[in-house]
Order: sequence, then C-alpha cells, then structure tokens
Amino acid sequence: MFEILNEPNREMDTAWNGLLAEALALIRKTNPTRNVVIGPPFWNNISHLPELKLPAADRHIIVTVHYYEPHTFTHQGATWGDPEWRNLSGIRWGAPADYAKLDENFDKAQAWAKQNDRPILLGEFGAYDKAPQEDRIKYTAAVARAAEKRGWAWTYWQFDSNFVVYDIDRDAWNTPIYKALVP
Repeated sequence: MFEILNEPNREMDTAWNGLLAEALALIRKTNPTRNVVIGPPFWNNISHLPELKLPAADRHIIVTVHYYEPHTFTHQGATWGDPEWRNLSGIRWGAPADYAKLDENFDKAQAWAKQNDRPILLGEFGAYDKAPQEDRIKYTAAVARAAEKRGWAWTYWQFDSNFVVYDIDRDAWNTPIYKALVP
C-alpha cells in the first residue's frame, strides 16, 4: 500500500483534492491496482470526509480517518498543538453522551463510506497518557469496538511514547490499554 500524505493540514486543506489527484495519477502510471490510502484534509479528521474528492473509477483506494474527539479529553496535558490542551487535566470520558457522540460521528462516516462506496480505515485514535487511565481504557475500547461494528480496520496511535500501548523501556505492554484494544 501507499499513503500519499498523512494528515494534510493548514495550507493544504484547500489544495488537498487537487494535489491528491496529481499524486494518484503519477502512482497509477506504475501501480495501477495498488491500494492507496487517502484521508480528508484537516489532519485526516473524520468530520472533514465530505470535503474529500476521489476519482470515482479508481476502486483501489482505502479512505483513512483519524479520531481524537473530544480533543479536550484525548489531548489534555499535551505540550504540542493547541495551547489550551497544556493546562487541561482531569477531563473525564465515558458518560452516555460520550458514547452517543462517538456513534453519531462514526455513523456519519459510515454513511459517507456507503454513499461513496469506499472502505474506511480508522488510521489513528487514542488518548494521551495524561488523561485519567480508567477513562482512556473506556475510550480506547469504545472507539475500537465502534470501528469494528462498522467493519472498519483500525490502527492505534501510538505504540510507545505518550499514547503508549507498549513500554519499550520496560519491555512490557500497557496491559489495560492492550486489553482495551484486543479483549
């Protein structure tokens, strides 16, 4: 598989459809049937799927989306990105409204996928390790199961570091997150 660009953003948001068409045309000259992963603008944000324009005749495209909603939960305490995240802590996830919002967002993406006859890959999701661990576990399990329920493949962000599922220094799994991903 190829992926043209992970998380197009900022100035690329408005130019993305034209750039991906050019890149895909180049790829197709030598790889006419290789699967290519392509996501929407704004960091492959699931809510920006309607902006994604793909060549209808090319059936070797897998659409990827990333899901970190709500960012106030998934990115609390993060030292990069939105400065508002740095000072957030103790934001909880797991109320019935949280699950309902997850289903609403994934249902919209699923409707887009059906309308456009495209498979979906949930290419990134997770919660920064500054979020309450019990809520990270609930969030991780809920997002993975919501993707599976819709027939989407998923990949967790990230193996080691601050969304950790595996601690390389200790050579050990973060067992609660691992079990949330693979029950």
